[in-house]
Amino acid sequence: MNIILLGPPGAGKGTQASHLVNTRGMVQLSTGDMLREAKSSGTEMGKRVAEVMDKGELVTDEIVIGLIREKLELGADGGFIFDGFPRTLAQADALGALLAEKGETLDFVIELQVDDETLVQRIVNRAEEARAAGQPVRADDNEDSVRIRLMEYYKKTAPLIGYYHAKGDLRPVDGLADIGDVTASIEAVLG
Repeated sequence: MNIILLGPPGAGKGTQASHLVNTRGMVQLSTGDMLREAKSSGTEMGKRVAEVMDKGELVTDEIVIGLIREKLELGADGGFIFDGFPRTLAQADALGALLAEKGETLDFVIELQVDDETLVQRIVNRAEEARAAGQPVRADDNEDSVRIRLMEYYKKTAPLIGYYHAKGDLRPVDGLADIGDVTASIEAVLG
């Protein structure tokens, strides 16, 4: 089974992906993690990623698709969770073509629906709790940065909601529910 977890930053995609990895044996394909892994790998693709990232430039869709292609070739018995990809309509088209090329399908796109103000408060509170506990805090876990990240999400990624709805793949889930309830809703979608 191959799924996309879709939702704004802080909606709980990583938390839910971890659960699916542990309970269903799925492989989480987080583009951020894949880019960091590739950069330090020393492979040809990794060298390309490092060169782009070291210049402070954005990694191209071509490179990201190449990384995903490499992961798909490794296979996964439980399927894949796409987390943070696709981010644009062009990437969604590229992912569809890549899956078709590999004889794979996209089974569901699970949209974690959240209220912006609640989400901002959730991230700010999480950062304050981590700071109080002496744990590391992401540099962009503050109100201003979260609002900028949300704006980027709405400009670039939110159009995927209509795209996947039109294809019949979209399954909305209340992302503000208790973590266990969100997990149960996702499990109900997956069957």
